[in-house]
Amino acid sequence: MTSVPSNRTQSSTGSFFKAVAVMLAAAAFFIVSLLILWFSQTTTGSTIATSLTSLFAMDSVQSWWYVTRAAGLTSYFLMWLSMVWGMAISTKFFHPVVEGTYSYDFHEFLSLLGLGFVVLHVVVLMLDKYLAFNIFQILIPFVDTYRPLWVGMGIIGFYLLLLVTVTFYLKKYIGSKAFRSIHMLSLLGYAGATLHGLFAGTDSALPVTKLLYIGTSLVVLFLTVYWIVIGVMTKQEKVRAEALAARARRQPQRLSPNRR
Repeated sequence: MTSVPSNRTQSSTGSFFKAVAVMLAAAAFFIVSLLILWFSQTTTGSTIATSLTSLFAMDSVQSWWYVTRAAGLTSYFLMWLSMVWGMAISTKFFHPVVEGTYSYDFHEFLSLLGLGFVVLHVVVLMLDKYLAFNIFQILIPFVDTYRPLWVGMGIIGFYLLLLVTVTFYLKKYIGSKAFRSIHMLSLLGYAGATLHGLFAGTDSALPVTKLLYIGTSLVVLFLTVYWIVIGVMTKQEKVRAEALAARARRQPQRLSPNRR
C-alpha cells in the first residue's frame, strides 16, 4: 500500500484542528452575542441570576427571538471571515500564513458553517412567537411587511452566498473561469447580508453591533480594493511581457559571420 506523505498528514491534521477551533469559536461567539443582546435590554435592577433564568426559560415569549438574532450575528461574522479568507488566498495578502489546498478547504468549511447558522437563524425565526414569520416571507424577497426592502436584501444575499458555496462542489464540471465568475457574486451576497443586518436587525442601534458591521465592512472594502489593484497590476505586467515577446519576435535575426 502507498503511504500518505507525512507533510500531507500534518496538513490534514492541522486543518481538522482549525475546523474544531472555528466551531468552538463560533459557538462562543453565539453565546456571547446571546448574552449581550439579552443584558442590553434587561430592566435596570435585575440580577444576573434572574436575567439568565428568564433568558433560558423556554416558555418565555422573547427567548427564541434572542436566539435567532444571535444566530444571525454569528452567521454574519462567519460569512465575513470566509470572505476575508477567500480574498487572502486569491491576493496572497497574508502569505505565507494563508496558502495551499487546505486553506482553500478551510475557506469552504467557513462558508458551510456560516450557512448552517443562517439556517438556524431562519428555523428559529419561524418558531418565534414574538415576531412570527412564515415560510413564504422567509424564502420570497420583499413580500413581508416588516422592513420588506432590507429583509429582501438579506434573502437575496443568502441565495447568492448559497450559490457560491454550492460551486465548491461543481468546479470540475463548470470550469475554473465560471467558478471564479460566480464566486465574485459573494461580494453582492455579503453586501446584502450587511444591509439586512444594519437596517432590518433590531440590534443595529447597539454600539457593539454597529462596530461589528462597520469594522467588518471596512476590512472587506480594503481587501476588495487591494484585490482590484493587484489584478490590474498583474494584467498590465502580463501585457508588457507579451509586448516585449512580440517585439523580440519581430526583430530580424542577426546572421552569424561566415567561417573561413
